[in-house]
Amino acid sequence: MDYAVFTTNNLWMMICIALVFIMHLGFSLLEIGLTRAKNTINILFKNVMILIIGILSYTLVGFSLMYPGETFAGAVFGFSNFGLLLPSNGLSADYADGAYTFYTDFLFQAMFAATAATIVSGAVAERIKLSSFLIFSILYVGFIYPITGMWKWGGGFLDKLGFYDFAGSTLVHSVGGWAALVSITLLGARIGKFKEGKISVIPGHSIPLATVGVFLLWFGWFGFNGGSVLSADPATTSLVLVTTCIAASAGGLGAFVVSYLRYRDNDLSMILNGVLGGLVGITAGANLMGVIDALAIGFISGVLIVLAVAFLDSLRLDDPVGAISVHLVCGIWGTLAVGIFGELAGWSQLLNQFAGILAVGLFCVASSFIILFGLKKSIGLRVTEIEEIEGLDAHEHGTAAYTSLGINES
Repeated sequence: MDYAVFTTNNLWMMICIALVFIMHLGFSLLEIGLTRAKNTINILFKNVMILIIGILSYTLVGFSLMYPGETFAGAVFGFSNFGLLLPSNGLSADYADGAYTFYTDFLFQAMFAATAATIVSGAVAERIKLSSFLIFSILYVGFIYPITGMWKWGGGFLDKLGFYDFAGSTLVHSVGGWAALVSITLLGARIGKFKEGKISVIPGHSIPLATVGVFLLWFGWFGFNGGSVLSADPATTSLVLVTTCIAASAGGLGAFVVSYLRYRDNDLSMILNGVLGGLVGITAGANLMGVIDALAIGFISGVLIVLAVAFLDSLRLDDPVGAISVHLVCGIWGTLAVGIFGELAGWSQLLNQFAGILAVGLFCVASSFIILFGLKKSIGLRVTEIEEIEGLDAHEHGTAAYTSLGINES
């Protein structure tokens, strides 16, 4: 083992761990910025708890569910042990040549775990019960996310099939997106969103905060995709960082062009989501694409954002932050794009990609429906009308985020 390479790999992975961790701050700021001030503490509370739940549940069961070992190669389900069982050599079980340590491997993967529930948090903002959301997060992050992750990244049946997802367009973003879709269907729209057959805009209270959130997410995505190389290999890492950045830029441009042509309006929130859509879209194949491929994937992602937001509104589905459009729609597109662009392009790969999307989608829809419907029938999903009107901060937390800044909290 080359100790210099080993150390460099570990250092790069640790930097990426920090970058992905920062993404949770980005999600928090984006979500509070695009929603109303009276729900700010509630949203921040959920995002902090999601990270806590994600790390602890991944430590206790998630990591072993996701990486159960070679015994379960090609399987649908596998589980090796509770907690973290350190290999005898202290290195990653997946990299016998010692690309990085076991603990580096674990912590990088743990940073991903909470993202699925964070996606749901944005979609259900401003009307879900805190207790119901936390119970759902424990179950979804602790069990559903790692099971689907095992299907590809843990050597399960999708990996054997030939399905490809470099950093999680399906295995992270669509997993959260499917649950978000089920959630808002069961919850219903916010009061006032659809009045007398018309779509009403409920503006967020701080577009500057939302903008900062997107920049932090863009910044963190260099770790999200760059770390998924699983080494500091300079050729692959530099390619991934370039395709990631180009796709993000193209996504913002695509959303801007289509939004302006459709609405004759320079909508910043649409461009922000376009950037995120481009990032989600490139994530499945960031290491396989060239510059033009990344540009096309990102641009189409931005176009899809605008169309998906309008389509969901037409169905009377209320997604305050555009989470479904960004993470589900662009997650599906990015996964299919692996079979259309880049090194693996071809009909056979496209069919493999579709099979992976279908398998993950069916499992996530079924599991999230069972969890959420059970919560709805037992302790309830939605807050009362008066709680929603007056704000979740006051009723769930007994305080307000802004007390002296003169910010409109309605």
